[in-house]
Amino acid sequence: MYQRANDYLGNYMRRFGVHGDSVVCEGRCGQGRLPCCCHRQKSRRVGYLTGLLLITLTAHPILAQEQSSGSRKSIDADIAAMPRADAVSIFLQQNLQLVAARYDIDTVDAEKLTARLRPNPQVTFGSSGLPINFSGPFVSQQTFSYGISQTFELGGKRSKRIGAANANSDVAKAQFQMVLWQLTNDLKRKFYAVVLAQSLLNLAQENQKTFAETIKHTAELVQAGEISGLDLTRLEVEKLKFDTDVANSERDYEVAVRDLRVTLGGDYRAMDIDVAGTLDPQPYEFSFTEMRDKALAARPDLKAAQLSERAADASIRLQDAQRIPDLTLGGGVDQVPAGTSTYTVGVGITLPVSNRNQGERAKALIEKRKAQNQQQLVTNQVLSDVDKALVAFEIQKRRVELYRTGVLTKVNNIQTLTEFSLKAGESSTLELLDAIRTRRETLAGFYLALFNYQSSLLDLELATATPLQK
Repeated sequence: MYQRANDYLGNYMRRFGVHGDSVVCEGRCGQGRLPCCCHRQKSRRVGYLTGLLLITLTAHPILAQEQSSGSRKSIDADIAAMPRADAVSIFLQQNLQLVAARYDIDTVDAEKLTARLRPNPQVTFGSSGLPINFSGPFVSQQTFSYGISQTFELGGKRSKRIGAANANSDVAKAQFQMVLWQLTNDLKRKFYAVVLAQSLLNLAQENQKTFAETIKHTAELVQAGEISGLDLTRLEVEKLKFDTDVANSERDYEVAVRDLRVTLGGDYRAMDIDVAGTLDPQPYEFSFTEMRDKALAARPDLKAAQLSERAADASIRLQDAQRIPDLTLGGGVDQVPAGTSTYTVGVGITLPVSNRNQGERAKALIEKRKAQNQQQLVTNQVLSDVDKALVAFEIQKRRVELYRTGVLTKVNNIQTLTEFSLKAGESSTLELLDAIRTRRETLAGFYLALFNYQSSLLDLELATATPLQK
């Protein structure tokens, strides 16, 4: 790609250097007008310098979009490969929001342990026949009682309690997938923000370097008396804007890197990362039907809503079983030290006369209706998200194409015409600086359009919960 840039610069110098001189001399001056010709040659020398500046400023950023990202790489820039990259590995291990979400799963798993437990047996010990005044023959009057009882759950309460705990565990895991789905998408956005900031910083530094070289050569021409100092002054004033661009770009890059570090988790100040990548998009074609089906099959919030309804059904079964009274069996020994010991056996059961667990059963039915309503709400939201994300993606895609096939071409034509006018003495340095400024702003807008394209693709991934990039 750089060879193409060198060839283009070579063609430029040949076209506007050798051939351009002959055209100007034959069309503008003749014999007897050598001073004018010398003046034109000096003007052309300045034109070569400024034209070279303009081409260098504009050719490099465009070609940079076509470069591969095969340089040094600590974090993979290919979003399709990011789940296997170091960034996502660090993110999954250290992100504090994910760690907090995992605790919810651990809490539900602890409830699963509780659901499997059976009622504990009860051991009793008692003594009877003690005189009120604690006087007299204690041995003949005392009776010691030893007993043990066990409650047996009826109606399949334990198995239904386990089923409800497992259903709640599935809901917690689906909710964790929601957090993971959203935070991973946010990580990708932070990654692309760093790539955008790096691209703008590289553009600003390249402009600054090239402009500094131009000022240096212009100063040499002023010292040689070939041009006036006014052009040099204008260039020096314009250099301040380029320096400001570099400072602002460095600030944006450092802020974006720190945002990415915070998202990765851990001690972000001690984290040394190097993001390498490109914003250049790949072509995609999506249909609403395809995206809708993917979203309905993969969206974790919809899965969580569906699992919530199943958990409500399990809770209903459990609460219905709770109205069945439990059976308690007990046995023991009544020991009389001075007489005959006897055995005791007992059966206990609660009579469901008033409390038949009506309140909890009603709550379970309400939770099911709530889960059904939430499922319908999330389904509508999924369809809306896919529709909006797909529309936004198509618009951003067209914007990128407009830059590539329209605006960039027009700005390039403005550059070429400005160069011709400058060589012919029909334009000024200010017009050239305006062309440079226009090109710089257009390229920055092009980078932003590429970033917005990637963001719209991430919105579509977020809406479908499916990796879409190749």
